[in-house]
Amino acid sequence: MSFTDLNLGKSLQNALNDMELISPTAIQYKSFAPIMSGKDIVGIAQTGTGKTFAYLLPALRLWKFTKSPFPQILIIVPTRELVVQVLEEVEKLAEYINLEAAGVYGGTNMRTQKAEISLGVDVVIGTPGRLVDLMKDGVLKTKEIKRLIIDEVDEMLNLGFRTQLKDIIDFLPSKRQNLMFSATITDEVELVIEQFTDYYEKIEAAPSGAPLENIDQFYYDMPNFNSKVNLLSHLLDSSDTMTKVLVFVSTKKYANALYERMEDQYAESVGVIHSSKSQNNRFDTVRKFQSGTYRFLITTDIIARGLDVFGVTHVINFDLPDIAEKYIHRIGRTGRAEEKGIAISFISNDNSVYKDNIEALMNQSITKLEKPEEVEITEDLIQLEIPVEHVPFNNHKAKEFKPSGDAFHEKLDKNKKVNHKVRYEDKMRLKYGKPIKRGAKKK
Repeated sequence: MSFTDLNLGKSLQNALNDMELISPTAIQYKSFAPIMSGKDIVGIAQTGTGKTFAYLLPALRLWKFTKSPFPQILIIVPTRELVVQVLEEVEKLAEYINLEAAGVYGGTNMRTQKAEISLGVDVVIGTPGRLVDLMKDGVLKTKEIKRLIIDEVDEMLNLGFRTQLKDIIDFLPSKRQNLMFSATITDEVELVIEQFTDYYEKIEAAPSGAPLENIDQFYYDMPNFNSKVNLLSHLLDSSDTMTKVLVFVSTKKYANALYERMEDQYAESVGVIHSSKSQNNRFDTVRKFQSGTYRFLITTDIIARGLDVFGVTHVINFDLPDIAEKYIHRIGRTGRAEEKGIAISFISNDNSVYKDNIEALMNQSITKLEKPEEVEITEDLIQLEIPVEHVPFNNHKAKEFKPSGDAFHEKLDKNKKVNHKVRYEDKMRLKYGKPIKRGAKKK
């Protein structure tokens, strides 16, 4: 099968020729005809199999030029990095098409994005929060949206994005095509999808959670942070094949702690990225990792989706993710485009249940490796690992009850309020010694 066998048109075909792309991947081929027929679809395929082109090729083929300044295609993605990546792919495919695209995301000046949208665009790619802001401001007009595309739909429908997604749906025309893509999908996600579309066709290029055939998976039992640091240093120092390594940790605090430990030893060859970093810092860090300036990059799950860096040799799970599907996204950063990759996980006792869930999802065991003798195993814990003693909120000493006597007492005479109504006649008698009556009313 070749791209020439699809009804792409000359413009898209020429763009693919420039990129030297000849054959579609399984998800690209399977989803093309259903999307072209106007069906709502949920596409499921392993990370690195070309899901972005799977929805862009038919969506751009169906796009028609108009003089309207309002967009026809809306693409929602979970991270700023993925906005930039998808925008770049749109621009490549639209090389021979008179089409305008814009990417919008938070963490940067919204005025610039407003100005770009106001000039007129055909395709808008954005993160949920910034899209909602632009829609509520009235800058982003959605009355002509014909295709809603949600990339990484499982992440979009997590609790953190569900409310924003519903707000976006309220702005869109009811008559539209819904295209949703991800590497993993759960029963819960499918129930939520059914709220937004009456009927959809599920297209699977691989079962959800299927292990990636190009990736060899291993794990070490490591008891704590310091021991994991010792193992990571040993692996980096003893292997010449670890030229581009992604190191995943569970939280931003652990990312910063690991970076501080590794920075002294590896200086300019290590970088760190997480959601608290500024937008410019995040883009610069990814660029340095792509160019090879950084040999390894410490990151949270923010980079498990949306980072398309060619040649990642190893993925190291310094901490296992608590959700099995996240593991699939993490290790999918390596072994892309038919290349071989290696995934190594450091598993502590409190992470063992996560490993069981991952293996159950993949229906495959992860190979255990013995600890290298050179690696020091220590019992010392860092501050982040020491359990915090939770003090009950209402732990103050109860006050001893002491009776304070009667609750009521007799008021002073001056404070007593007695209603003594004095007639006018009596008031005059008291004042003048005789009653003085009011005269008759004048007529």
